[in-house]
Amino acid sequence: MTTAQTLLTIAVIAAGTMLTRFAPFLLLRGRELPGWAAYLAKTLPSAVMALLVVYCFKGVDFTSAPFGLCELTACAAVAGLYVWKRNTLVSIAGGTALYLVLIRLV
Repeated sequence: MTTAQTLLTIAVIAAGTMLTRFAPFLLLRGRELPGWAAYLAKTLPSAVMALLVVYCFKGVDFTSAPFGLCELTACAAVAGLYVWKRNTLVSIAGGTALYLVLIRLV
């Protein structure tokens, strides 16, 4: 693949990504969201978070030591940091850092 082909591929991917991100704002400018879209906007973030939590715990063995202690502690830290700071980035970064420390120590 030549440099020109690589740059063209990147440009097409970037344009496609931008189009899918900007299309709702361009198409619905000044209008109220349809009922189904408002419902999705309200429920999807919580559903995605729940799915991510399930995915994070899918490989944890709660029947043998350390019984998921690292994962449960990090999950509690994420929830606690979010309640305290109301900042998603801080809570996820803090929970991840704690998890990485715990898996090295436990």
